[in-house]
Amino acid sequence: MKNRQNIDLEDVLSDRVFAADLAEIPLADKVFKFFSIFAGAIFVVIFLRLAYLNAVQGAFFESRAAVNMSDIKVQPSPRGIIFDRFGKPLTSNIPSNKVFLLPRDLPENPDERIRTVKNVSAILNLPWEDVKKTIEEKDWGQSDRMIISSDINHDTLMELTALDIRGIYIEPSFKRTYEFPLELSHVLGYTGLVNSDDMENDSDLAIDDEIGRLGLEAYYDGYLRGTNGEEVFYRNSRGRIEDQRAVQKAVSGMSLQTNIDADLQIFMYERLMSALSELGRSVGVAIALNPQNGEVLGLVNIPGFDADNITSFLEAPNDPLFSRAISGLYNPGSTIKPLVGLAALSEGVVTTQTKIFSKGYIELPNPYNPSEPSRFLDWRPNGWVDIYDALAKSSNIYFYEVAGGFENQKGIGIDALKSWWKKFLFADKTGIDLTGERGGFLPDPDWKKSLRGEPWRVGDTYNVAIGQGDFLVTPIGLLNYISAIANGGKFYKPRVARSVVDSEGKEIFVNTQEVISDISDDIKEHLSDIRTGMRNVVAKSYGTARSLSDLPFAVAAKTGTAQIQNNMKTNAFFVGYAPYENPNIAILVLVENSKEGSLNTIPVAKDIFMWYYQNRSEN
Repeated sequence: MKNRQNIDLEDVLSDRVFAADLAEIPLADKVFKFFSIFAGAIFVVIFLRLAYLNAVQGAFFESRAAVNMSDIKVQPSPRGIIFDRFGKPLTSNIPSNKVFLLPRDLPENPDERIRTVKNVSAILNLPWEDVKKTIEEKDWGQSDRMIISSDINHDTLMELTALDIRGIYIEPSFKRTYEFPLELSHVLGYTGLVNSDDMENDSDLAIDDEIGRLGLEAYYDGYLRGTNGEEVFYRNSRGRIEDQRAVQKAVSGMSLQTNIDADLQIFMYERLMSALSELGRSVGVAIALNPQNGEVLGLVNIPGFDADNITSFLEAPNDPLFSRAISGLYNPGSTIKPLVGLAALSEGVVTTQTKIFSKGYIELPNPYNPSEPSRFLDWRPNGWVDIYDALAKSSNIYFYEVAGGFENQKGIGIDALKSWWKKFLFADKTGIDLTGERGGFLPDPDWKKSLRGEPWRVGDTYNVAIGQGDFLVTPIGLLNYISAIANGGKFYKPRVARSVVDSEGKEIFVNTQEVISDISDDIKEHLSDIRTGMRNVVAKSYGTARSLSDLPFAVAAKTGTAQIQNNMKTNAFFVGYAPYENPNIAILVLVENSKEGSLNTIPVAKDIFMWYYQNRSEN
C-alpha cells in the first residue's frame, strides 16, 4: 500500500506526468484572444518607439554612436568668391586654424579639467568668464565639441601645438576676407557661425559651419557655402585608431558674379565720405542703378563696418550694420514732386498751361483759433509758376494746391494721391537681392483716425504733397521711381547679382532682368512734361541743381529737403539720371542731418556723374 502511494506521488510530481496531464486540458478561446491582444499591443508599442527613435531622433543617435566609435575630422570647404561686373574679386578665402574643445578627452579630474580650459583661454587671450558662459549655454546634444576660436595667429598655433593639450584640437579652415571691407560692407555682408535656429531651418547645416549673415553673403548663402568634407578615424574599445577613411570630399562654394562696378562703388564711398567729413556729419547713402534694366551699379551706406572685426561694430554709434539704402524709412521731401505733378496732370486738375501764384505762403482758416490761421510756407516766393517752373524752382505752393486744393484751384485729394503712390510701388519692397529690405509707409485718413483719433485735414495733404508728414519711403524705392520716369514707366527689380557660376564655369543661376510693374500706358500722355520739368532743374538758371549744367552731358534731376524731429534736423536728397535722352545711370544721394539742405548733396552727385562719364560712358 505504501509503495503504491509513493509511486503515485512521484508520478504526480514528475515532469512527465504533469506535462501529460496539462496536455489533456483544453484552453479556453479567451486565453488565446487575450494573448493575441497583449502581444499585438506590445508589438505596436515597440514599433512606435522604433519609429520615433529612427525618424525623430535617428540623426542624433546616429551621430552619438559615430562619436563613440570614431573621430570625425571636418575638411572645410572655401566659400565661393564674389566678383564685380568686370571680374574683380571682392572676397577671398585665406587659410586659418580653428580651436575646438572636446570635453570627453579632457582630464578626468574636475579641477584639472577647469584648469586646462582656463590655461587655453589665457593662451587665446579670451576672458575666462566669456568662455565659461559659452560652455554652459551650449546645447551639447547637437555636438560634443565647441569652437573656442575661429582664427589663431601663427605664434598661438605653435604654442598650442607644442603643448599638445588633451581635449583641445586644432583644425585647418578658411577665413573669409573682404578686399574693400568698409566700401562694400552692406553689399557683401559678412559670415558667422550657425546657431540652433539656423540648424532648425536648414537640416544641411552643422554646428560649426559658417553662413552668411547680411548682404549677398546671406541672400546667396546656399550657393556660396559649398559642402564640407569629412574624414573619419575609427577607434577600438580602448580608444586606439584602427582605421581612417575619407567619407566625403570638400566641395567649394560657387562663385557669384555681380552687377556692382567696384571702382564706381569705391569712388561713391570716398566722395560721400569726404562730403560728410567736411560737413561734420556721419550718415549718408548713395545708390547708382541702370534704369534700363535694374542693374545695381553701386550701393553705399555710411557708416559701414569691417566684417573682419564685426563685434566692434555691433554697438557702435549710428548703427553701422543697418542698411539705410534698403531699410531706412525717410520723408522724401521735394523729390516726390514729379509724381505729384504727374498725378495732377493725369487727373485733369491742371494742364501744362495752368499757372499758380506763390507769394511765399498760403493760409488756411484755423477752426480752433480763427485769429491764428494755419500757414504753409514756400521756401521762397516763386511768383507765377506752371508745372515746368514748379519743378525747376521746387515751388511748395504749386504742389500744395494741386494736391489739396486752395480757393478756386481744385486738388486731386489724398485718396487719388495715395493711389498714385501705390502705382509707383512706394508701399512695396522692390525685391532687391539683399537681406532686410522694407517697404514704405503710405498714410491716409483711416490710418490717422484709428491711430490718433483725429480727422485728416487739408494741411495733411499739403504736407505729404511735398514729401513731409507721415509719408515714408526707402532710398531704393525712391530711386526706382525715378528710374521708371527715366525709362518711360517700367519698374525693374533691382539686381545686385548677375549669375552664379560653378567650378567648371557653368552658369547655375542667372538673375535675369524682371519688370515688376509697367505703367507706361498710364503716364505716357504727360511723362514728357515731367521729364522736361526735371531737365529744367538743371538747365534753367533758376533750377535748384543748375550747378550740374556744365557737365558734358544732359542731366535730369530733382532735389529735396525734408525737415524732421520738429524741424530740428534736415535730411537732404538728390535724385537724377543721365544722359537725359537715353539714360544709362540713375543716382541718389542722401545726407542725414545736412547743414544746407540739398546743396550738400549736389556736389557729390555731380562728381559721381562726371566719374561715370569719364570712366564708363566714354569707353
